[in-house]
Amino acid sequence: MRVSPHLCFDGRCEAAFQTYQEILGGTITTMLKYGASPMANQVEQRWHDRIVHATLCLGELELTGVDVLPQDYRKPQGFFVTLTVSETADAKRIFSLLSGGGEIHLPFQQTFWSVGFGVLVDRFGIPWEINSAHASSP
Repeated sequence: MRVSPHLCFDGRCEAAFQTYQEILGGTITTMLKYGASPMANQVEQRWHDRIVHATLCLGELELTGVDVLPQDYRKPQGFFVTLTVSETADAKRIFSLLSGGGEIHLPFQQTFWSVGFGVLVDRFGIPWEINSAHASSP
């Protein structure tokens, strides 16, 4: 079994996934637009450049995404995409890059469970928790 976060955007899926690939690495294996999909004749022409399915493979993890049509878009809430990163310096770098143009809800800092943890909403509206895998000493 595998769990894959499926992120919904309002027209910014392609830019978000290109940014995530730059920051996190991995490979974009799918970037399918409505206009190039079997759904093309079911979607208004003005939405044909939006993404109907995107996939970013990050080792064992897969992020998927879509530009939902405007009437179906809802601001993401009630979840976080949590990244646990082996090295604290890498976690801090990822936090800094993802938070650019977004909102920091909890600055990257030491906690009772980690030497580095932070919470943000990126400039695309996606909520993230970035956690260092190294445990903090009591």
